Formats: sequence, structure tokens, C-alpha cells
Amino acid sequence: MTDEIKKSAENSIFIGSKPFMNYVTGVVMQFGNGAKEVTVKARGKFISKGVDVAEVARRKFLAEQKVSVKNVKIGSEEFENKEGKLINVSVIEVILEKNLV
Repeated sequence: MTDEIKKSAENSIFIGSKPFMNYVTGVVMQFGNGAKEVTVKARGKFISKGVDVAEVARRKFLAEQKVSVKNVKIGSEEFENKEGKLINVSVIEVILEKNLV
């Protein structure tokens, strides 16, 4: 794995069913540990939670650090459900970056 791919995976927060503030804390900790970018990734029913995590982290906890939304990527992935059937699931990535100005 290249350093760029490894660093990208390290600075990613994958949204799931844990409590909301766990993810917000994860984003804040990534920036606190010196990350210049953090990616919040979510799919399916967790997309709205992912957007909320990115916005709460940015507006409430990282306002002094001048963190902004660099990019938003949307798409879909093929996913195998419990019955073994392939289904399409929507995905979103919100890329937050620390402004150095």
C-alpha cells in the first residue's frame, strides 16, 4: 500500500451505527493529530448521519481551526445483502480540510 493510500485510509471516518458523537470526536481527533484532511464516508441509511457529523465537527468543534468542506463525492456501490443478492447502495464522501490561512 502506498503512503498516500495509507494516509487516506488513516484519515477517514466511516459512519455506521455507533453513537453520533463518537464520529464527531473521531473527526476532531484526526485534525488534532495533525491531519490536513479528513474524509467522512457513509453509505445507505447512514448518509444523513455522515453529513451531520461533518457539519457539527466543522461548525461547532473546529470553527477556530478554519476547517472547510473541500469536496463532496457521491456515487453508488454494489453491495451483497444478507440474502446474497447484489444491490446498489448510495455512498457519500465529505472531504474536510484545514485552511492554512
